[in-house]
Amino acid sequence: MHIRADRDDLAEAFGRANRGAGVKTALPTLQGVRCQAEDGQLEITGSDTEVTIRTSAKVEVLEPGAFLVPGRVMTDAIRKMPEGAVSVRLEDGAVELSGNGPTFTIRVLALEDYPKLPEPDLAGAVEVDGNLLVEALSQVLVAASNDASRPILTGVLMENYEEGLRLVATDSYRLAIRNLPGLQVGDAALIPARGLKELARTVAAEQVRVAIREREVVFASDRGSLSIRLIEGTFPNYRQLLPDDYPAAVEFDKERILEAVGRAAVVADDHIPVRLNITPDAVEMSVSRNDLGGEVEMLEATVSGDLDELNIAFNARYLHDGISAVPGPVIRMEVKDSNRPSIIRADGGRSFRYLLMPVRV
Repeated sequence: MHIRADRDDLAEAFGRANRGAGVKTALPTLQGVRCQAEDGQLEITGSDTEVTIRTSAKVEVLEPGAFLVPGRVMTDAIRKMPEGAVSVRLEDGAVELSGNGPTFTIRVLALEDYPKLPEPDLAGAVEVDGNLLVEALSQVLVAASNDASRPILTGVLMENYEEGLRLVATDSYRLAIRNLPGLQVGDAALIPARGLKELARTVAAEQVRVAIREREVVFASDRGSLSIRLIEGTFPNYRQLLPDDYPAAVEFDKERILEAVGRAAVVADDHIPVRLNITPDAVEMSVSRNDLGGEVEMLEATVSGDLDELNIAFNARYLHDGISAVPGPVIRMEVKDSNRPSIIRADGGRSFRYLLMPVRV
């Protein structure tokens, strides 16, 4: 096999595909990316069998063929080449990468050992606004768990509701919900957050096609395809966690409260919460540690509703994540009591809600 291509085009394509390749895997072949050159295209595939990314680059095919090469090494080598055209030639069990001076020689992996991956099934796929989907996912992904021992909580539920599509994630301490009215994509699916994080970095575009199958979901655009194996199991009944009403609400300037939580986090950690003392006239934020010290400040806020005084505490990182995910310059925190979850959302907005459990102190 022998091809010539622009360095930047090749580096971009290899970089996308390599995000699907395995990193910590017992199978060396899964650390590789499969390359197939023919008809003016180089098709590149990276997969750890859970997440599969397929992409391509326009190239000059001097000799068609296929090979399997370590993804990270090949990607880094291309990026380190000088600008301009580069040549990729397979010869004697190694790939020779050359152009404008430098030459890399990279040993290939056994192509016959690479898993047989099914082609992405896009029959009946729904076309969606790619930018809107990426934005919505960024809001809910922060609430997905990283605990592999509870796989159900490591995913994002994608389901239809009365008015459109809903994305939901929870790690049992917080819950993020994003509604996308007017859009529906078929059956409900529980999609690993790890795979969804790759959408923005790989195949996201102005328009993205989405197809939910029995065992996987496929996202595709003119940049390639991203296939993610679904999580088996039943997502928690999140609807029962949403209170019917809140007696009081506090409105903050988003940037100012983010700065305040950031200051409190200098002292706080995942085990030391920040406390909010809310009265009809003022909101005080404080944090205290016996082994380190503390921080306290008054926050500019507007308090409304039926409330005399409420002391409530939150994990600082979870609070910061929720506020950051809210669109717009003003956030609204709806509160009930010190033991019930609060909801953070945009002032007047209902498309995104972030439910946060308080910390008992």
